[in-house]
Amino acid sequence: MQSKKLYVGNLPYRTTDAELNEMFSQAGSVVSATIIMDKFSGRSKGFGFVEMSSLEEAEKAISMFNGYQMEGRAITVTEARPKPEGTGRSFGGPRRDDR
Repeated sequence: MQSKKLYVGNLPYRTTDAELNEMFSQAGSVVSATIIMDKFSGRSKGFGFVEMSSLEEAEKAISMFNGYQMEGRAITVTEARPKPEGTGRSFGGPRRDDR
């Protein structure tokens, strides 16, 4: 059985990994639940990823939680898309040491 990763957006900034895991476990078996943190400030970026153990559980989680109200915010739950290749740098062109 293949696990499926979901994008969870518009989360309240104080949501924790544990709360996300607990919430999504209502839809099935959670492989992982991670809130994305800003590496400079250490604060939540307001989104995260949840990996469900099967496609069926992922679809159930989307239907249960997309638009779900958390602290007055309607959260977004969609299938996570792979990160496009070459997105490591924010600007194109050569680095200074490439000249």
